Amino acid sequence: MATLTLRNVPEETRRALKRRAARHNRSMEAEARAILDAAVAPRGFIEDWLDSAEDLRGDALELPDRSAPRELDLS
Repeated sequence: MATLTLRNVPEETRRALKRRAARHNRSMEAEARAILDAAVAPRGFIEDWLDSAEDLRGDALELPDRSAPRELDLS
């Protein structure tokens, strides 16, 4: 494992990280790792495309209601 040192973190950011870590019952270090992991996790094409569409439209893409599937007669 590598070590990462962050300098000049604003005090308000440190306090917010501490509160967030407490909400998730983790240390500040574990919380920072979780945030970094989530930020750089690979995403799929579909997720990226949907996010791009939302940015262009300005609102969330609403999926239509689906009806029940048709009965299939195999006789």
